[in-house]
Amino acid sequence: MLLTSQPSTDPSPNASVPRERNTTLPGLITKIIFLGVVLAIGVYAVPLLIHYQMWMWLGIMVAAVVLIFVIYLTKRFIPGKYLFPGTAFLSVFLIVPVVLTVGYSFTNFGDGSRSSKEAMIAAVQTESFKRTPDSPVYTLAVGVEGGDVADGPYTLFLIAGDDPSQKVLAGRDGEDLAAWTGQAPTITDGRVTAVPGYKLLTARQINDAWANLQAMAVNVPGGSESGIKVQTPTQAYEGKSSIRYDKANDQLVSDSGQVYPNQVVGTANCFVAPDGKCFQGKSWLQNVGTKNYSRLLTDSSIRAQFLAAFAWTLIFSLASVGLTFLLGFFLALTLNDERVRGQKAWRAFLLLPYAIPGMISLLIWSQFFNKDFGLINQLFGIDVNWFGDQTLAKIAVILVQIWMGFPYMFVVCTGALQSIPGDVKEAARIDGSTGLSTTFRIIMPLLLISVAPLLVASFAFNFNNFNAIQLLTQGGPALSGQFTRGGTDILISMIYKQAFGGSGTDFGFASAMSVLLFILTGVLAAVQFRITKRLENLT
Repeated sequence: MLLTSQPSTDPSPNASVPRERNTTLPGLITKIIFLGVVLAIGVYAVPLLIHYQMWMWLGIMVAAVVLIFVIYLTKRFIPGKYLFPGTAFLSVFLIVPVVLTVGYSFTNFGDGSRSSKEAMIAAVQTESFKRTPDSPVYTLAVGVEGGDVADGPYTLFLIAGDDPSQKVLAGRDGEDLAAWTGQAPTITDGRVTAVPGYKLLTARQINDAWANLQAMAVNVPGGSESGIKVQTPTQAYEGKSSIRYDKANDQLVSDSGQVYPNQVVGTANCFVAPDGKCFQGKSWLQNVGTKNYSRLLTDSSIRAQFLAAFAWTLIFSLASVGLTFLLGFFLALTLNDERVRGQKAWRAFLLLPYAIPGMISLLIWSQFFNKDFGLINQLFGIDVNWFGDQTLAKIAVILVQIWMGFPYMFVVCTGALQSIPGDVKEAARIDGSTGLSTTFRIIMPLLLISVAPLLVASFAFNFNNFNAIQLLTQGGPALSGQFTRGGTDILISMIYKQAFGGSGTDFGFASAMSVLLFILTGVLAAVQFRITKRLENLT
């Protein structure tokens, strides 16, 4: 009998099994498009970041592009394909702002101190630039040679209005004004209208590039620091700055001989005017060390305002969480009783305040408390200036917080109550426990096991609830002798006024306050989590 051997169906350990291809054609095309977009963004952004000297963001951009290509072009970092997007966004939108805030807290960054010392001196000289007596007025044309119309570099083509020969002068930023020696330009009605090799800007393009043209410094030879200033899109004049910088003595000197020495005012250096203040309110960005923190802790007025705002912030946060929780728990407990009819309808009705956007609710409630035509005063027939008195304004803020916050606590408590087994309450009733005793000794502790972490999160949210104050009272009413803090300002709204207040911005000092607020929030949250962790022993 002839036996034929059949191939074994069991794979041998040493057998060569063909590997299944993981990449499909649509997936490959998607990857190519994605990496192409990333590369295009990098190629576009890197030159701009270099131009504006944004070195930190340049490093982040280059690192992100390189990591994306390494992760998505190899098979060694498969988990990274899923972890990288979230990590990158977390770093850019959370970690980087925190690092920048901490960095700014050690500087004097604010109004009049946002740029370098050289830029500040140039700005002062530009602002003090005045026309020289009897100086000629020039007809102006602005041209670019192989450059960008928006950014330059620009060349000014000038013809003196009183020059019958119509001699063309030209000059660039940082260079001396001189007779034009290039190819002959076209002159129409005493103005240069075409220059070979140059593109002349239209009046609209000159207006778009006005800031760059105003910053140009075209020198006049032998003019003792005289220069050319663009006056209109068609005219320029010769003038001179009334303020010069004495580099040897590091001071500003005016034409009248007034000296503005470089001295410390407040926390940073600036050129000091005779009244003891910074000249024209200007300084330059500089590292001030821990002076912002020292000012916060040692200045009695600022320290008192900070502590008062901190105390009110604690009251505001505790009241917002505690009162809304009690009301939400009461309503949830009431509607959890099977004897209540129409439970679904009542629950839907109680969720309505939560369905309305918070911004709209706050703006509407701010009108309800209006002294003259507010709904509350008209409804009860009273004449109360709710936002004109500090105590009444705080009461109004807390009432609005209760209205906006109780639906959330109601939903949370309803879910927690329904998760408590019914036999627990049945056993308590058999043991002779009353309804009130069962609620506070059994139901409440069991409910807090699941609700307590949410209460901590809600406290941290309300501790920095900027909208609740800004949209309702704008931090008012104003307090006598306190220009930073209003009657209802919590810490975050007080910091906002310090950073963007009408009396001037002080980002450096506001950043120091933000860092301290960040630490306080973290410490309070840690203490609360430590306390709520003890509830786990109940299980």
